[in-house]
Amino acid sequence: MSYIDDQREVEGTVLFDHRMAKKGYGLNKMCFSFNGQVGRDEFSQDEAAYCDKFGLSEVQKKAILDKDILTLLKEGGSIYYLAKFAGLLKLNMQDIGALQTGMSVDEFKAMLVKNGQGK
Repeated sequence: MSYIDDQREVEGTVLFDHRMAKKGYGLNKMCFSFNGQVGRDEFSQDEAAYCDKFGLSEVQKKAILDKDILTLLKEGGSIYYLAKFAGLLKLNMQDIGALQTGMSVDEFKAMLVKNGQGK
C-alpha cells in the first residue's frame, strides 16, 4: 500500500495529505502572507476582500470570518499556516489543541504535563 492510498483515520485528527494541500492552497497562501505586516494590515482593513484576493472557497471564507479554526483544518488548512491566522486572533498552539480535543485550555495543558509534553 502506498502512502497516497493510505486513508488512516485518527479520531479527532484531520489528515493533511495531498488532497488537503490542494484544497487548502489559497487558504494556506493567505495565512502565509500574515508573516508580513502589509498582509496583516490589508486583512484587518477588509477581511472578506482579502479572502477573495486568495480565491478562498465560500466555506473557507466563512470560517475565516467566523474565526473557526476547526473548520479551516477540515477545509485544507495546514496547522503550520493556520498558526499565523491564529496569532492574529491572539491564540497560541495550546488554545488550538484545546479546541481540537474539546478540552479547556487548562485541561489541555494538564494533559500535556501528565504526558511529559509540557511544563
